[in-house]
Amino acid sequence: MNAESDERTGAAEQAVAASAPGGTGKAERELGSRAPGFIKASRPLHLSWQVGVFVVGLGVVVAGVLMLVLPGPGWLVIFGGMAIWATEFVWAQLVLRWTKRKVTEAAQRALDPKVRRRNIILTTVGLVIMAVLVGIYVWKFGLVLPWTIDE
Repeated sequence: MNAESDERTGAAEQAVAASAPGGTGKAERELGSRAPGFIKASRPLHLSWQVGVFVVGLGVVVAGVLMLVLPGPGWLVIFGGMAIWATEFVWAQLVLRWTKRKVTEAAQRALDPKVRRRNIILTTVGLVIMAVLVGIYVWKFGLVLPWTIDE
């Protein structure tokens, strides 16, 4: 994935455009660590901070992956873990920006009238097919409830 250099260049250009006089562009946060200054000042402290952020983020991502097969909001928790990593690691910030961009593009495509019309038609056709299949089953086998009702 060669998006890293493209993202860094794009982020730098946006920051320059936003800081220029009369710049109206919305600047994204700069890439890199968001640790407090006193932590960044000490190399061993910053390294231990990064390890702690990585471990916490890893725990959240692993919990999200488990929630994909178990009950729970798996993808939401995975993205939460990525957001934790993005507070410290550039690669996670780039992945999160790419994901946000793709989700925004998908939302815009979903709002397109042609796509909405197609989705409504496909859903209606699917529901009609299901209703016909249920009707054929009831006609052929009758309506037998899986439990007994004593009066």
